[in-house]
Amino acid sequence: MTKIAFIGLGNMGLPMAANLVRAGHDVSGFDFSAAALQRAWEAGIAGAESGASAAKGAEVVLTMLPMGKHLIEAYTGDNGLLAAANPKTLFIDCSTVDIESAHVAHEAAAKAGMLSVDAPVSGGVGGATAGTLTFMVGALDDAFNAAKPVLAAMGKKIVHCGDAGAGQAAKICNNMILGVSMIAVSEAFVLGEKLGLSHRALFDVASNSSGQCWSLTSYCPVPGPVATSPANNSFKPGFAAALMLKDLKLSQAAAENAGATTALGLHATRIFDAFVAAGGADKDFSGVIEFLRAAHGGSRP
Repeated sequence: MTKIAFIGLGNMGLPMAANLVRAGHDVSGFDFSAAALQRAWEAGIAGAESGASAAKGAEVVLTMLPMGKHLIEAYTGDNGLLAAANPKTLFIDCSTVDIESAHVAHEAAAKAGMLSVDAPVSGGVGGATAGTLTFMVGALDDAFNAAKPVLAAMGKKIVHCGDAGAGQAAKICNNMILGVSMIAVSEAFVLGEKLGLSHRALFDVASNSSGQCWSLTSYCPVPGPVATSPANNSFKPGFAAALMLKDLKLSQAAAENAGATTALGLHATRIFDAFVAAGGADKDFSGVIEFLRAAHGGSRP
């Protein structure tokens, strides 16, 4: 049994922390939301008065936070996590943040005498709940080896992508692919509707031929073909469009810094920006199909 502090008990953090409890770990958690703390308590997670109080005496400190600035503040701010924890504590950040912030967090942890890992996730709320997340890890070998058993309690695939920041790099690239492919799948279904194809016919063809991709076969943006997709539940989010937009913006910032050309990534960013601005922020990102229909004068058949 490992003593773990979990900071950030939102839609992703809470089920991840709950899986650590089910794996037999002693988990205390903190979130600024009183409602989140109540749900955490119901899941067997001991609530803490602050992140620092959760981190005190913990062997592992896990963070799942919205943005890079929140991560750095949590690590280094007044009453911060690094100052509260014992030396050699393992810090695992599962947030999706910009690569620069990940490097700053790693450097601060090293200066404080801690092991550190950036380990953003893929799999959404469903994967967090089921314990089937994919972790993309950036860390030195000793930190990765220390983190792997903890991550294994929350996911099914753990990939060591390289040194500090490599996990964030992999996540940004992966989600750029995801955003672009969801738009492509959605546009294909909108075109198919205009050409008189049924959703089932197009799905059966594309899912068994060269159009096959995760956005189609696991997260199909029309109701029916994939029973578990958000399209069957009014696009209630597993992965909200606002979060997809955040990740696409991170990809474009990284591309600019690296001198890379990502024309489709840029176009996808603009489409999701318009979708979010039109009221889609809290819908699942696959709901972009509704925005595309409306933009081209279409309606759901």
